[in-house]
Amino acid sequence: MRWFSLLLFWVSCAVAQPYPSKPIRFIVSFPPGGSADLISRAIAPRMSEKLGQPVVVENRAGAGGMIGVDAVAKSAPDGTTIGLAAAGALTTNIHIYPSMPFHPEKDLAPISMLAMIPFFLVAHPSQPATLKEVIAQARSSHLAYGHGGQGSTMHLAGELLNMMAQIKMQAVPYKGSGPVSADVLGGQVPLGVVDVPSAIANVKAGKMRALAVTSKQRISAAPEVPTFQEAGLRGYEAVGWFGAVAPANTPKDIINRLNTEIRSALAVPDVKERALTAGAEPHATSPEEFAAYIREETKKWGEVVRAAGIKLQ
Repeated sequence: MRWFSLLLFWVSCAVAQPYPSKPIRFIVSFPPGGSADLISRAIAPRMSEKLGQPVVVENRAGAGGMIGVDAVAKSAPDGTTIGLAAAGALTTNIHIYPSMPFHPEKDLAPISMLAMIPFFLVAHPSQPATLKEVIAQARSSHLAYGHGGQGSTMHLAGELLNMMAQIKMQAVPYKGSGPVSADVLGGQVPLGVVDVPSAIANVKAGKMRALAVTSKQRISAAPEVPTFQEAGLRGYEAVGWFGAVAPANTPKDIINRLNTEIRSALAVPDVKERALTAGAEPHATSPEEFAAYIREETKKWGEVVRAAGIKLQ
């Protein structure tokens, strides 16, 4: 019986072992250097301090962010693997691609949103000066806008404008915001939906006009730029965002602990400043708020994708 008592003792010790008992992988579904990667690497050391274990950032980019998120979805639900997932992987790709390696709602557990990334609708100075003028011109003649990639949030932001304003601007795909901004500057395309960092310097210098920002509120980087609602399109909002997720069935107490440490890390002034410099607005939520937001965004973008007829292979 003594061996059985010892076995029960060791089992009870293992069960009682506090979380986390080993290092945590933080899989980022984007390559190094972007805003998602920078914020992940800013909060990881802060989380390590509070959790008492290393939080190791691992970049797994590709397939619109789906490769990294799939790795998270297929990991053990014990809190030792979490991931950074963006709007595409969690809300829009399910409508755009004929098949996905994971189901965003069934295979993942939301932890917290991390940041929102607003976009500008920009124009060459020779083009219409206001959003209302853009809409009026689009109704009377051909008008095109550049965006950062087929099926990207920037593309969908433009299509949401088309749908809500009842216009049909032509979408011109580019490989990222940088080339869009360059062509707007050069007059090759009249309008662009671009991320803030790629355009802010030229907007401030007066070489490019920011007609509106896609977020609900004005942004600290350019407080002079009105929101779409202020510019005349009520109810419009279209932002890029990313958040932390874990495999489905991760215990609730672990999700809550991770949420607490992420929120704490995002509140550190240095982390907030690094996020803003990278063009992202820090935005922490509860797991329940994040889950509700994902559901809302999935429904919203499904309607836009169907209206625009967007499909990718």
